[in-house]
Amino acid sequence: MSDAGIWLAAIGTLAIFSFLYRDNPAYRAAEQILVGLSVGYLVVITVRTTLVPKVALPILDGDPWGIVAAVWVLLMWTRVSTRAGWLSRLPLAVIVGAGAGLSIPAMLKARVLSQLGAVIRPEIDVNAVVGAIGVLATLSYFYFTRPPTGAFRVAARTGTWFLMVFFGATFGYTIMSRLSLLIGRTEFLLGDWLGLL
Repeated sequence: MSDAGIWLAAIGTLAIFSFLYRDNPAYRAAEQILVGLSVGYLVVITVRTTLVPKVALPILDGDPWGIVAAVWVLLMWTRVSTRAGWLSRLPLAVIVGAGAGLSIPAMLKARVLSQLGAVIRPEIDVNAVVGAIGVLATLSYFYFTRPPTGAFRVAARTGTWFLMVFFGATFGYTIMSRLSLLIGRTEFLLGDWLGLL
């Protein structure tokens, strides 16, 4: 990275870190620059990877599906019009329907069936027993049809403990990932920018 690039990155990092003191114009400017650069980058990527190869090139090659894609893209842009905005619902309905049709079976397999297969497996060990107890206890916690009494109450309480362990581990992972980002930026500031490391 050139010296100008290092200085720009350091100034941007310090402007973002200035929010730790309080909201200020330097932070807001850095935030808006970051959002603007991200949107501009995504627009360029979308044009280069989607619009040109999937719409423009097929139209130039005489493929009728390119014209259909171009019509769908233009219908999406009718969203900005108050009178013709209803036309944008047609491509959105196709996108949502196709997305749901493709993702629901994949998510069902990845999140339900694979988890069920991990709980119900032929070999019995400590992990399998704890996993099965955790799944059943957590499901009993979310079963609101009957009041929790007796053994069902114990299972529901056990489910809350499993949920607390899960949320605690998730929170810990989030803190660790944020700390690793902080360490990376601090190493950049002290090493690359100031040359102290």
